[in-house]
Amino acid sequence: MKVSVILPAAGLGTRMGREKSGVSRKPILIHTIRKFLRGPSIAEIVVALRKEDLDWARGLVHQEHPARPVHFVEGGDSRQQSVENALATLSPDTELVAVHDAVRPFIDTDLIERVIAEAAQTGAAIVGIVPVDTVKRVHKNKIRATLPREHLVLAQTPQVFRFELLKKAFEMARQDGFQGTDEASLVERLEQVEVSVVQGSDRNIKITRPTDMDLARLFLAEELAAS
Repeated sequence: MKVSVILPAAGLGTRMGREKSGVSRKPILIHTIRKFLRGPSIAEIVVALRKEDLDWARGLVHQEHPARPVHFVEGGDSRQQSVENALATLSPDTELVAVHDAVRPFIDTDLIERVIAEAAQTGAAIVGIVPVDTVKRVHKNKIRATLPREHLVLAQTPQVFRFELLKKAFEMARQDGFQGTDEASLVERLEQVEVSVVQGSDRNIKITRPTDMDLARLFLAEELAAS
């Protein structure tokens, strides 16, 4: 089974992807790539970046001497376009595609394998966690309802899908002019499969703000101490 990973990094999170951790002095992007290079199911990684970041990223990855191919593609103006650009580079023998935020470097390798295994069986699976806070539905600044948490999930990545299914979802979204907030929202519109949820982790944080780096440095120090 050929599993390809797409790491969209051309959008808002790219600046944080360039940020160096205070422990290893490696950019966040490299820590994320390392996690997927350790995954036994992964055949290749495709990173979607802004044009001006491509040479920078190629140089960094070359220093890593990756055991599996790491390719680069120019991203688009949105996450959706970046993923679609990367999809267009995958070979027809690809069976599953895992899309993961490039600025989520603390994904656990075992969790990667579990969500891939679920998608291999069902066709579509994402990582998600149940919110710990009470969630309200509001109109302007007025509460309209309290939503039961047992029916809610905070979507994370990786999000893994059959290759042909994901391509079809992107084609339909492009035809309809639909912009989704994640890949699952595109696949859901097809109404062909039910997307499964694999229990994620509150450590699988998305680093998008400078304040997120403090927590990231703590997590990275813990990982390095345990290795």
